[in-house]
Amino acid sequence: MASTVVSVNNLTKKFPAPGSGEEFTVLDSISLDVEAGNFASIVGPSGCGKSTLLNIIAGIETHESGSLKVFPKAGTSNSAAHIGYVFQSPRLLNWLTVKDNIQFALEAQNIPRERWHELVTKYLEMVGLGGQERNYPLNLSGGMQQRVAITRALAIEPDVLLMDEPFSHLDEITARKMRLDLMEILQRAKTTILFVTHDLREAVFLSDQIYMMNTKPARIFKRVRIDVPRPRKPEDPRLFDLEKDLVREFFSELEAQGYK
Repeated sequence: MASTVVSVNNLTKKFPAPGSGEEFTVLDSISLDVEAGNFASIVGPSGCGKSTLLNIIAGIETHESGSLKVFPKAGTSNSAAHIGYVFQSPRLLNWLTVKDNIQFALEAQNIPRERWHELVTKYLEMVGLGGQERNYPLNLSGGMQQRVAITRALAIEPDVLLMDEPFSHLDEITARKMRLDLMEILQRAKTTILFVTHDLREAVFLSDQIYMMNTKPARIFKRVRIDVPRPRKPEDPRLFDLEKDLVREFFSELEAQGYK
């Protein structure tokens, strides 16, 4: 049986309401589990709290009640889990080279300096950017910059990789290629992924399981397993049929909530 890497139980998050001094609930009793090696997606409308949940798991945000735990990989000696994070935009330091951007993350995670060259080389090759070590971010295309961001997150060899709509700012042609490349990269890296998106087609193509989230306040109303074998092709009719069914369920749920 696969071990659980991320466990969230009955988590609630509130924010102060502007001008009133009161609080409103953003996330209400959220529970989910991600097993080692799985690709799990959280799908919901824009602004429902998906990124907030990811930030709580990353330790960037706090929460009011409930519990969460991120476990180190089985067989490692780590006392605390390493968490990689890929944001919507690459968030690279433009005055540093590609190599230095990645090494900045390695230093922040206290990765021994003697491993830096090995890790930078390994993961740049893995994402198809071998030879770009001395280049600068502004010389790279948007897709290449996001590959550097993925390399930076993978190079710390995280127990779980959080990805917050990492392709949403790319044009659809580039985003489609990045999804295909991501599948190949993660098959080689064997990383556990928790991925946020509002794009059901993207989630169905990439995921082993999908958590469907509504809004105001956000709750997970359905968990779906995607049993289509890998490698997958975007035009696979089984994926298209699944997407149609989930879109229908999503709109039914949101209409029941009075979402506009």
